[in-house]
Amino acid sequence: MTNETPAAVLWDMDGTIVDTEPYWLDGERAMVESFGGTWTHADGMKLVGSGLWDSARILQDAGVRLSADEIVDRLTDGVLLRLRDELPWRPGALDLLTSVRDAGVPMALVTMSVERMARAIADAIPFDAFDVIIAGDMVDQPKPHPEAYLTAAARLGVDPTKCVAIEDSQPGLAAAVASGATVVGVPHVLPLPQSDAYVLWDTLQNRTVLDLSRLSVSA
Repeated sequence: MTNETPAAVLWDMDGTIVDTEPYWLDGERAMVESFGGTWTHADGMKLVGSGLWDSARILQDAGVRLSADEIVDRLTDGVLLRLRDELPWRPGALDLLTSVRDAGVPMALVTMSVERMARAIADAIPFDAFDVIIAGDMVDQPKPHPEAYLTAAARLGVDPTKCVAIEDSQPGLAAAVASGATVVGVPHVLPLPQSDAYVLWDTLQNRTVLDLSRLSVSA
């Protein structure tokens, strides 16, 4: 895709639209410690961008004596509780969402958080941003598998190779690239390596739908 309006823009959520990663890390640490274990910042960084059920298995290995579903539910509840009063938007995210929506370009939210959390974030946006939501409990294969992105494009009725995806993590980038989309990486809690498979932006601030239309990535 070169110098044309995207068929759709596919958005990651945690770390891309909202700065929830510290909340997940706090929840993981508290959970492991409640079972007598130790959970470091480095441990939490290894889970950034991963599917929640994959993360739950790692937390079980760290000593959490709960089922994977219980772990996912408790972590999600904890993050949602902290988001109740105010959402920590990532710089430029709301403005770019607005620009894309004003241009009439379809958008999908593609996240490994569960659907109820994804819908809570979507509902907090001051306009109807997303035509489709694909969450971690709606797919069989989590990121870095491309299923979530391919499903989002299919639900929108668009060719994934005509879409732009925006991500902040290596698993997310891998999933988006594998879907065939043009991909933007916006580093947040972890650096992202340079690659010909995607473009890196330092921030979404001052970006508009025109910037997305000008993207050209050669894999």
